[in-house]
Amino acid sequence: MGMMKEFKEFAMKGNLVDIAVGFVMGAAFSKVVSGFIDGMVMPLIGRITSGVDFTQMKYVIQTGAAEVKDAAGVVTTAAVPEVAISYGAFITTVINFIVVAFVIFMVVKAVNKAKKAEPAPPPAGPTNEEKLLMEIRDALKK
Repeated sequence: MGMMKEFKEFAMKGNLVDIAVGFVMGAAFSKVVSGFIDGMVMPLIGRITSGVDFTQMKYVIQTGAAEVKDAAGVVTTAAVPEVAISYGAFITTVINFIVVAFVIFMVVKAVNKAKKAEPAPPPAGPTNEEKLLMEIRDALKK
């Protein structure tokens, strides 16, 4: 089974133990991964993309304006905050998520590999209906 297919199955299944392990490990690795992504990966990606700083990438919906005061210090125009969609921060967060999910996947994969395979349960005996049919068969043979 390919690693990507196995990763997709891991990400899509609803096993509670895997989710709990993922939550705990994700919380533990969050700061480390954020530091790694913000300090090492994103500057490299910025360098590859001609110096683009992902933290500054945003779509401004409304530009902000500072408050205006008259000579007496009375505010004549109130400040207007900038309204923007910070998609660069979202891209960085998505990369953080992918790295954390992949690390959790590798940990769970290693734990599953380390577990001993449980033996298959013994086959169940014949049902009452099957026993009755066998008795009828045996009676007919006589």
